[in-house]
Amino acid sequence: MVYLRFRICAIFIFILWAVDSNAQGDLLITPKRLIFDGSQRTQEVNLANIGKDTATYNISFVQFKMDENGVFYSISDTDTTQKFANKNLRFFPRTVTLAPNEAQSVKVQLIKSNELAPGEYRSHLFFKNVLNKTALGEDLPGSKNDTGITVSLKPVYGISIATIIHIGEAHVTASLSQVKFSKEGLKELPAVHFKINRSGNFSIYGDIKVNYVLPGEKPIEVALMRGIAVYTPNPFRNIKLPLNTIPGIDFSKGSLHIEFTDPANKNRVISEIDTNL
Repeated sequence: MVYLRFRICAIFIFILWAVDSNAQGDLLITPKRLIFDGSQRTQEVNLANIGKDTATYNISFVQFKMDENGVFYSISDTDTTQKFANKNLRFFPRTVTLAPNEAQSVKVQLIKSNELAPGEYRSHLFFKNVLNKTALGEDLPGSKNDTGITVSLKPVYGISIATIIHIGEAHVTASLSQVKFSKEGLKELPAVHFKINRSGNFSIYGDIKVNYVLPGEKPIEVALMRGIAVYTPNPFRNIKLPLNTIPGIDFSKGSLHIEFTDPANKNRVISEIDTNL
């Protein structure tokens, strides 16, 4: 009888783009994106290990594209639908090892920007967890007398943050449209659906706040989503935002007021819209 012994390592990569500081697994990263607009040549990304074990992260540039629903997917350097920033950026160090509760910064430097034509250039700085791998052929604990297939699931965590170069003056506008309220089934939370429309030469970022409004009553905040981006070259992004169910609120009457604001500019309202319930 022939005995076969296989080791299959399934690797899952989780990538997160959200909130003011990104966190995945035990790694915390601040800020969530870097933008070089001519005012700075060097910026820093701060990493912190909030876990209980020492961890090592390899750092590299990757390319992603956002679809109309805000989902990212990987593309190659040869994709011609957008301009990439990595050729005009360099960073150091390229590998970071952090003990528990230890922090370190990674410097990112803009180079040869005078060679770039006006427009937006974007790549994503990717921080990938490096696991200690068992030597090839070494048995798993307790498996010396086993036969068949051994499956070891080892999650590999990663965080990607957008790193952007802006050349030239910004000419960007945004609007909200196609608002629709939904509540399907007894268990599903009420939600508001709408579209953020973008036009101009750069991406746009902001926060979304939804207030429930009854005539003569003080507006009540029922949803808040921070750090929403519509990246070039996309002309719009579809949003579905669940609403908080608060005692006393009846989503069968009144209205919803939606604001798209710029937190980098004292929460200036970029666009707003109302819809009746």
